[in-house]
Amino acid sequence: MFKFNIDESKTLIPLHIAILAVSDTRTLENDDSGALLKSMIEESGHKVLDRQIVKDDVDAIRGVVEPWLADENIDVVITTGGTGFAKRDVTPEALEPLFDKRIDGFSVLFHQYSAAQIGTSTLQSRATAGLARDTLVFCLPGSKGACRDGWQGVINYQLDSRHKPCNFIDNIPRLNVAPDHD
Repeated sequence: MFKFNIDESKTLIPLHIAILAVSDTRTLENDDSGALLKSMIEESGHKVLDRQIVKDDVDAIRGVVEPWLADENIDVVITTGGTGFAKRDVTPEALEPLFDKRIDGFSVLFHQYSAAQIGTSTLQSRATAGLARDTLVFCLPGSKGACRDGWQGVINYQLDSRHKPCNFIDNIPRLNVAPDHD
């Protein structure tokens, strides 16, 4: 569906990632989506520095994410859950106001990829992404399928320093990587 161009002659630059599951019912023990994300992230060569769960509450979500945004060691935050249309789904409301810049294309690509998997049901997701205080933030739906689609179909490649013609690595201050325009 999408074209992925990985320059295998380059070495992957591992990123530091934090995962937040937003749910009123899950615990770390039964958070299958967060566990799947952690597994896929680590299989891709990145490091998960923290993984937490909070209730569907704007203040609770911000209470976890804002310290991560202030942590110079965390490059990326990925949330799972709270992106639907139920009254309790408030992840976009909690995090979009923190964005310095929106990554509008993420939602578009996520829905294109997701539609190939689940059809029009992808409309029920408000998946979003942005740059907040030099940290990339991706908000995915709470299902394992959506986490798989978001990671494997979009996020993984943009967090891969070997992906051509461009990726998000140049936007991560901790790495101080000069742009590679060959």
